[in-house]
Amino acid sequence: MKGEMKILNKKIKCRPLPAFFMKEYIEISIPSNDPQQLELVSAVMSEMGFHGMEETDWGIKIYAESRLVNVDEVGTTLGKMGLDFTLNTIKEQNWNASWESNFDPVIIPGKIHIRADFHPKLDGFDHSIEITPKMSFGTGHHATTKLMMEEMLGLDFRHKTVFDFGTGTGVLAILAKQLGAGFVRAIDNDEWSIENARENFERNHCQNIEISLKDHLKDEPSFDILLANINKHVLVEQAKAMRSILKPGGTLLLSGLLSEDYEDITRVFTPFFGETVSRKEEKNWIVLRF
Repeated sequence: MKGEMKILNKKIKCRPLPAFFMKEYIEISIPSNDPQQLELVSAVMSEMGFHGMEETDWGIKIYAESRLVNVDEVGTTLGKMGLDFTLNTIKEQNWNASWESNFDPVIIPGKIHIRADFHPKLDGFDHSIEITPKMSFGTGHHATTKLMMEEMLGLDFRHKTVFDFGTGTGVLAILAKQLGAGFVRAIDNDEWSIENARENFERNHCQNIEISLKDHLKDEPSFDILLANINKHVLVEQAKAMRSILKPGGTLLLSGLLSEDYEDITRVFTPFFGETVSRKEEKNWIVLRF
């Protein structure tokens, strides 16, 4: 029935970890092939404390640390939205095993190869990135991340300062460094993403990347390039702040947007940044360059 909540306790045999790592997470699975509905769900759940997201063939899975969300409130909200969903509780240390069984390499032919450490490194790519995804968004599988990377390939990053707003796994920050960025500043509002991104920066031997747990742009210096692959409501909310930290003549890349968001986004961003320089689309998701 619509809005019915099912609590499932996953029990997976794994090595014991220190108490610090023994966190419990909520996983909500929502079957839907309606991009607009999934965008709305993602935005609403983000406001309720869910920051990890996995796109599947049948819908999405979203994640939050159990202690940070009100399960009853979440169930009521999704029920009012008329959605079917399943709610699981999972242990943090079980996540890598799950990813290893589902994570495939991401390939942009001849350009970018994104892999986990258990995948072989392939020759013939300009950029090779090793990601341990854990519970962070941004493995390259989602159309928005791929669109951002493809658009980044057409920019000159050499010696530029770059701001990565909502870094997730850190994959865009890593690519920016590989493209020649002099300095990258990355922020995210999720502790797990910060830990994950730091690990991925080390795996890819990245220097001059500064990362912080933060959800706003206050007190930031100015940058040559801004990367923001988040969601519509956060982008709209932070548009003025993004303008304040972008250098004159700088470049802004936006994604996390559906094609039907274009008019709403340009209505907000054009007064600050001028007309869009580029718009590309994949699977009803878009990336915009200002």
